[in-house]
Amino acid sequence: MKLFIDTADIDEIRTIASWGVLDGVTTNPSLFAKTSGQTYDEVLQEICGITSGPVSAEVVAEDVDGMVREGRHFAKIADNIYVKVPMSVEGLEALARFRSEGIKTNCTLIFTANQGLLAAKAGANLLSPFVGRLDDINQDGMIVIRDLVSIVEIHELDAEVLAASIRNPLHVTQAALAGSHIATLPFSVFQQMVHHPLTDKGIAQFRADWDKARKALEQKAGTAAGAPGAVR
Repeated sequence: MKLFIDTADIDEIRTIASWGVLDGVTTNPSLFAKTSGQTYDEVLQEICGITSGPVSAEVVAEDVDGMVREGRHFAKIADNIYVKVPMSVEGLEALARFRSEGIKTNCTLIFTANQGLLAAKAGANLLSPFVGRLDDINQDGMIVIRDLVSIVEIHELDAEVLAASIRNPLHVTQAALAGSHIATLPFSVFQQMVHHPLTDKGIAQFRADWDKARKALEQKAGTAAGAPGAVR
């Protein structure tokens, strides 16, 4: 399963890229609003310079022509830009138009397998079910992931399922076991995935044992050097 980071924070993206585990980036207007000092285009250009993987840039227009106009603009920024389009009647038409122009897309705000099927048929390259938001209303978001992965594979659709709205490391494990092709995670979840109390305790214990052994060797060497008849 490929791992994307869900952020517009350049420092966070550089950090995960340095770990060697970054396959792409997803952004949206809400994430961009948390950054400052740069335009959305500038942020996207910088991100595309960090990763060669897919970088999703979301349109904000609600009409088809507006979506297409914004998407064409984003697609010119870099070859690895994927235009992020919301699931809607207008979004489906925009996806079809983007496909005819060879522009790669990510259909977002998917909450049912049927919505994902429509998006794939319309031409979306990435299908983004929001598992966390489904969990928030007492529905199992992973059911949508499993169903949509099966639909894509059974019918050999040219699309990948991207588990979005990931809230915790368990979501990542569940998405991987459900066969999701991609999961996009906030920086905090990446950090949580690295750590475990027993791992942290083990590292501290190994270091303490090493320091103790080294100190004992140094003391032994010092005693030997001070012994009668020792060569100086």
